[in-house]
Amino acid sequence: MTDVEIREDMIRLGQFLKLAGALDSGGEIKTAILDGEVEVNGEVDVRRGRQLHKGDVVGFDGETWRVV
Repeated sequence: MTDVEIREDMIRLGQFLKLAGALDSGGEIKTAILDGEVEVNGEVDVRRGRQLHKGDVVGFDGETWRVV
């Protein structure tokens, strides 16, 4: 698991995936989320605008990142 630091109290899922380096473009991120390929705290979430807070864990393509 890799820790990814955010500046604010929360970050949206799509923004977080780009910050973590999971995917490069907004189109790729949107597709991965809508296809159910992204998990938040162990559950699939299809909301690109999902708000993440410190301590949340995001999984995609066999990798995980924790919001810190």
